[in-house]
Amino acid sequence: MLSDIARRVVPALGRFQVTTDHTHPIAPGSIVAANHSSLIDPGLVLAALARVDARDPVVLAAAGLWRVPLLGTRLRAEGHIPVHRGGPRAAEALELAAQAIVRGRIVVIYPEGRLPRRRDSADCDPEPFRSGVARLALATGAPVVPLGQVGARRVVSGGRIKQLAGVLTAPLRRPRLHVHLGAPLHLTGSPDQATAQAHTAVAAARLTAAEHIAVRTRVEGEATEALRL
Repeated sequence: MLSDIARRVVPALGRFQVTTDHTHPIAPGSIVAANHSSLIDPGLVLAALARVDARDPVVLAAAGLWRVPLLGTRLRAEGHIPVHRGGPRAAEALELAAQAIVRGRIVVIYPEGRLPRRRDSADCDPEPFRSGVARLALATGAPVVPLGQVGARRVVSGGRIKQLAGVLTAPLRRPRLHVHLGAPLHLTGSPDQATAQAHTAVAAARLTAAEHIAVRTRVEGEATEALRL
């Protein structure tokens, strides 16, 4: 249900496009590692996965979301995984993610572990990764699909008033939203080495997404200029 809502809502917020480095569907039991830039990232990721026909994804998300009325009910019903940071249940999320991978579900994880503290709307390279994605991939042998997304901060960034205004005006502004899925890779070496490999791959996917937006902006600008001549 949440994937279906995202698939319908995200294109209404902006000019949404998804590209991939491969033609085959994402294999069951894969890990999708995504950069984390705004509160609407999960919507973009779920919409992108629905567009490439990736079925039944499971998202690791902050445990506080499970306390939100209605949303928490759907998260529990669809098997998404709460992340309890800094407490005795912190390791539980990776254990549940490993079980989901064994069952053939696609697991979505945000290796940065938090949103950037910046208040501007610019897109930047992902911040340093925590080791969770590496430990999960090394323990399960699951392939990691790097996902880079750009444009979400044009919809939601800054303080609460700016965030609300961004969502309300996005359908009129139509910011460009682009998600790029890189080729799957198997992480190797120590957890630190595997974490570095994942970061490099996700940063490259984010850069590819940004390049796609830059090309589309240039082409549309040239077309507009040609019409004026």
